[in-house]
Amino acid sequence: MAAPKKMGCCLKFVSTLLVAALCPLGATTWCVTNAGLGGEPDYEQRFTAQAGEAEKLLKAAGPDVQVTTLSGAGATKAALQSALRDIGSKAKPADEFVLMLIGHGTFDGTDYKFNLPGPDISGTEIAAMLDRIPASKQLVVNGTSASGASVHALQKPNRTIVTATKSGTEKNATVFPRYWIEALRDPAADTDKNEVVSALEAFKYAEAKTKDFYERNKRLATEHPMLDGTEPQRFALLRIGTVQKASQDPAKRALLDKREELEVSIDALKLQKAAMPTDEYRKQLQALLLQLAKTQAELDQ
Repeated sequence: MAAPKKMGCCLKFVSTLLVAALCPLGATTWCVTNAGLGGEPDYEQRFTAQAGEAEKLLKAAGPDVQVTTLSGAGATKAALQSALRDIGSKAKPADEFVLMLIGHGTFDGTDYKFNLPGPDISGTEIAAMLDRIPASKQLVVNGTSASGASVHALQKPNRTIVTATKSGTEKNATVFPRYWIEALRDPAADTDKNEVVSALEAFKYAEAKTKDFYERNKRLATEHPMLDGTEPQRFALLRIGTVQKASQDPAKRALLDKREELEVSIDALKLQKAAMPTDEYRKQLQALLLQLAKTQAELDQ
């Protein structure tokens, strides 16, 4: 399912979904999650829900984590730049910074762009803003389509970069962000059992889940996650005990599993769109979206 091209209605994600790093006593972890224009109702709802869940997980990490979430019509280029400038004026060298992009990206062979309501923002522009943030450790999780093309612009010492795709030519909508967020609430992601999930552990978890998604659905994989950076195993994302309350609650866990099943069903339905009568496709999609909305509402209670 190819990500819609921007013609007045484009999208973007970013991610902005991500987990807070554990920093030294007295330091602050600054987190920005940006989930942009969806272009279609299911993408719009999915990106907003993912950003919302990331926000909850990050805020649960403790008072030393400062979280900014942009989604829907408010996830504009100007809003993202403003949020990054604000952090740049407040962060200290001992602090840590996390940027998560959720949505759609594009690559024209030269520039990567993150699709937003209104003007898009390029990887080069994002990098320039991050370079002005003094936090000594930075993590960028770009979960958008074509995100692999952003790596070159974002590379910098002490900055770990995670992308949903290996290049700018992988242009289909991605599922990687879903599993990256899942890694933040699933104890299984903590493979060394030290009750801390690192960037490397979260990446390996989400990478394996993404691969399994395509194999289970008998689909050719259109995204290959990539990690770039030094010592990502030392970039701590969160303490398990702080952010796992939802997954430890049987009722909440059942709802999380149900939402996952519904999202997979929506993706599978999209694959059948071309072979289905338009009215039938819309009927089934509407029913699934309604169930997804109700499930999300129960989770938000």
